Amino acid sequence: MNQGHIAIIGVGFAALTAAKEARTQAPKARITLIGRKAEFIYLPSLIWIPSGIRQPDDLRIPLDNFLRRHRIDFHIGEVTGLKDGGRTVITNNGEVTNDGLIIASGGRFIKKLPGIENAITPCEGIDAAVKIRDRLKEMDGGTIAIGFGGNPKEPSAMRGGPMFEFLFGIDAQLRKERRRDKFNIVFFNPAPEPGKRLGPKAVKRLLSVMAKRDIKTYLGHKMKSFENGKVTTEGAEFDADLILFMPGMTGNQWFDNSELPRSPGGLVEANANCSVPGFDKVYVAGDSGSFPGPEWMPKQAHMADIQAKAAVTNLLTEFDGKEATQTFTPELMCIVDSGTTGMYISRTPSRNIVMPPTRIMHWMKRFFEWWYLRQYR
Repeated sequence: MNQGHIAIIGVGFAALTAAKEARTQAPKARITLIGRKAEFIYLPSLIWIPSGIRQPDDLRIPLDNFLRRHRIDFHIGEVTGLKDGGRTVITNNGEVTNDGLIIASGGRFIKKLPGIENAITPCEGIDAAVKIRDRLKEMDGGTIAIGFGGNPKEPSAMRGGPMFEFLFGIDAQLRKERRRDKFNIVFFNPAPEPGKRLGPKAVKRLLSVMAKRDIKTYLGHKMKSFENGKVTTEGAEFDADLILFMPGMTGNQWFDNSELPRSPGGLVEANANCSVPGFDKVYVAGDSGSFPGPEWMPKQAHMADIQAKAAVTNLLTEFDGKEATQTFTPELMCIVDSGTTGMYISRTPSRNIVMPPTRIMHWMKRFFEWWYLRQYR
């Protein structure tokens, strides 16, 4: 096998899976990971910071051991663009040349709604989750509004699952603290059937759980604005003392300083092999890419891992002078957790499974976190 220099942009799920897979398939290749810090943040467990199930340092994983074990170089720098058809990555700390490139730098939240600074975006990272924790501690009562939006030009570029988890987790936390009666919890979404990408059964189950937990819903109306203490949609406006909102996603700012083909929603175009059309040995995986597939294909860690493995296999196949043919199967898999119970949901082109919330699924999610992170510790 011809094992050249592989550059991977990012330090998230897709990037780390690509790096690990590249080392497994190409033991003698030179691999360089490019990111601002050699640290992995395990975003799925941000939902547990407000309740204290997890502390911030539990979710910060230094990558020094991982990089050393797998003989991976790390280039510290923020990517600012590409040139030479992808053979040169431009950063604020110099340039990185390569024989093959995998773009796995994640997405960027669309923050165009007026007054969005009045809302907390939980998946922005640990600081956002800590801010939610601290605000909940300070509050004696009031209204908590939780919702998410999308990218109208890129239906798959949304992350709604974590918002259901914050919604149910905060409800469970307040009940455990015996102060739920002092709070109103509101869920809002521009779609009449929020969570539809999880499958029809999931939508019914989620809305049923909201009704049982006395969570009021405002559904089916486009978002207009946020204010300090207020959420406004085209159909209604309501007071809110704490607003959690996950906007839709688009591409990274540095994409603009490249010739990468873009989807209408601003992501990097990819074909079924995760290859970037018109570029030689340039691949994309995870939230950065716009992939062909069903409208429900998720933007989540599990899908990013699957795409990263396909991208690496195809890149190494090209190194050998052969045609890249590896594709990936769209698969949604998650546990919507409340801090005490979890609802298992999976979806493939041929099936959709939705299980009622159980305690064992909560513990399965915690076990998976341990199992997944041990490869990077």
